[in-house]
Amino acid sequence: MRKVLFTALVLTITTLHSWAQCAMCRGSVESTVSAGDTSMASNLNLGILYLFFTPYVLAAVIGYLWYKRSRQNANKTKRLSGITG
Repeated sequence: MRKVLFTALVLTITTLHSWAQCAMCRGSVESTVSAGDTSMASNLNLGILYLFFTPYVLAAVIGYLWYKRSRQNANKTKRLSGITG
């Protein structure tokens, strides 16, 4: 569990520069960068990274909650079988 949390933390903290963009986004970013404004390009890259990581974070949270619930159910079943057996 610690390895998973550490990996998620490292991936969250470190940012990779994403250069892959659609043609319209690329054109608008190139025109604003050539005009001297670089904030739009960096914000677009952050948005791309946000959209990339969100499904994986949600899947990890759902998986963790599912695992936790199944462990609780297993412990309840174990206790009940110990009482009746």
